[in-house]
Amino acid sequence: MGFYKYSGAKGKEKGNGIVEAKNQREAITKVRSMGYKNIKLQVSKSGPDGKLRPLSLNEKIDFTQTFQILNQAGVPIIEALVFIGNDAASPRTRSMAHAIRQDILEGGTFSNSVAKYPQIFDKIFTGLVKAGEDSGELDKTLGRLAELLKKQSAIKGKVVGAMLYPVFVIVLALVIVIIMVVFVFPKFAETFAQTGRALPPITQACISLGTSIIKYWWAYIAGSVGFVWFCIKSFEWPRTRAFIDRWSLKVPVFNNLVLKSNFSNFLTVLLVAYNAGIPIVDCIYLSNMTLTNGVLRDALAKANQKVQQGAQLSLALKASSVVPKMVVFMISTGEQSGRLSDLLENAVYFIDQELDKAVDVVTKMMEPLLIVVIGFIVLFMALAFYLPLFGLSQGM
Repeated sequence: MGFYKYSGAKGKEKGNGIVEAKNQREAITKVRSMGYKNIKLQVSKSGPDGKLRPLSLNEKIDFTQTFQILNQAGVPIIEALVFIGNDAASPRTRSMAHAIRQDILEGGTFSNSVAKYPQIFDKIFTGLVKAGEDSGELDKTLGRLAELLKKQSAIKGKVVGAMLYPVFVIVLALVIVIIMVVFVFPKFAETFAQTGRALPPITQACISLGTSIIKYWWAYIAGSVGFVWFCIKSFEWPRTRAFIDRWSLKVPVFNNLVLKSNFSNFLTVLLVAYNAGIPIVDCIYLSNMTLTNGVLRDALAKANQKVQQGAQLSLALKASSVVPKMVVFMISTGEQSGRLSDLLENAVYFIDQELDKAVDVVTKMMEPLLIVVIGFIVLFMALAFYLPLFGLSQGM
């Protein structure tokens, strides 16, 4: 399936739009069924609203793998893009393949075509594709890109997975607390009101909270949404993001996860770019784009400047004081022995092992912290519920 721009006449009026169809014949049939005549048709480089949708990471992996397999099998680029445009599972992938195909038919190269869509393909992707085309090894470069994207997906899954469990547990605990204070404690208060005895402060606090939620539920929802919005935006605002980046590198245990996840991506791109024949300065430039932490990104940018001035890569990375010592040692050994590619591969393996350890440590550390948090909530609710009962039994 793809998108086609059409124009034609319906009676005395002229009209145009975009229609989705498997091929031009089906597109013309659909446009005719809408009452149009004198139809003009061309492949659209966009979706039904005139815009190409960004691909998800999995969609980008699927496109890159499929295109690499077809390219390696000797299928011409145009035919490969026709196949993806007609048979890809994702409508966004199909639209993107049709757009790239149209660009190439108009005289562009594959690398120039993907560079026209920065919302889909970042500079790392386009830079590596350009290097693959220039070296005549596009199929190998696409294979490396597919592995790179898989690696990024795996790292993202590990980090998100480590953070998702505690967030889920805390949210579930809050939901249970809300149910208790809204539905259980009001009934509890009605029962004890008949005894004429004063409720303990902790119980009264729960009842007041439940009453407040019932009365001002809209304010609590708005506050929750506002808090989530602020948390998301804080990662986008320069000042708050700079503070978060500095803070994340100072918190014990958590800083190890940040460092290893960032350098896992950095070294993988460095390896892929170096094997693609890209100059080392450009390799570092592309690798630096993968760093999500601003402090690390600035430090490696300064290291790249030193490499531009003639310094060895290992010495520049060592001077940054942020790269793990083992990684610096491996790169230094690779430079001295002329086997930088092999040692970079070993460095990637090493940092991946360290990342797995960091994820395990964070996950295990979260378990006792969650037990403490949940235990405190259970204790608080138990005291609020049973203290009135104890007072009542003592008064009998």
